[in-house]
Amino acid sequence: MTDPARLSINQMTVRQLSLPELVSSCVESGIGQVGLWRAPVQAYGVAETAKLIRSAGLTVTTLCRAGFLTALDPAERAAALADNRRAVEEAATLGTDTLVVVSGGLPPGARDLRAARERVADALTGLAPYAEDHGVRLAIEPLHPMYAADRCVVSTLAQALDLAERFPAHQVGVTVDTYHVWWDDQAPAQIARAGAAGRIHSFQLADWTTPLPEGVLNVRGQLGDGTVDLREWTGYVEAAGYTGPIEVELFNERLWARDGREVLAETAQRFAEHVVRQVSAAEAPSATGPAGGPSGTPA
Repeated sequence: MTDPARLSINQMTVRQLSLPELVSSCVESGIGQVGLWRAPVQAYGVAETAKLIRSAGLTVTTLCRAGFLTALDPAERAAALADNRRAVEEAATLGTDTLVVVSGGLPPGARDLRAARERVADALTGLAPYAEDHGVRLAIEPLHPMYAADRCVVSTLAQALDLAERFPAHQVGVTVDTYHVWWDDQAPAQIARAGAAGRIHSFQLADWTTPLPEGVLNVRGQLGDGTVDLREWTGYVEAAGYTGPIEVELFNERLWARDGREVLAETAQRFAEHVVRQVSAAEAPSATGPAGGPSGTPA
């Protein structure tokens, strides 16, 4: 059975809440973990955010995001690397060991996806050890192929792992996000590949709903509203040995237009309904029998 305490609320899910409101809402709802985003953290103050989180007894599961490392212009590349080093330092200050990396899209006029991925690898060569020195690991997140041109040239878990495996697992792994990988029939095998090497550094949930809006960015569905079998995908990562936090990260204009505390409570309820595995009496392990989650792995 998936432990409901593994739920982490990503800040973007309820971005209408200020940081103090997010923290107090999580405490009131009994949610002990949050994933944070750099822009609102910087606006509030990195050190101030860290103090706020610690005083409430919450844990920061990830910081989003580093990356955008595909530029061709040397000055732009240098600026991106400097910003990524700042992201590492911010993650360390916030007390999270996981910094999510979104590679970036194609530079203007470029068409070579493979070359863009190589520039990402080149950038990680210096960034990964810098992150390790700060107690932070990098989690490459593949995004759905519809974002390949402008946002992320890494579209599959296989591509993300091909990059990550150039570095030690404690330096670079991957983020598995159901919104971005649910369509890929090779993704379950790649999750197993990542798990065997200890490279699943983050697991995020969102549902897929249609029709997609213009811009196709802010349409990640509330859990249970779309076509993703969330419990099945949770089973894949658990079978691969992942026992860490499960973040719900939703970009959704309709959710942002609602009361944030209501959305947070609803998200926790949907997590219980669509992710936490309900075990019947017949399925429950005996005192001397095997225990664990899907495929006998710890849940």
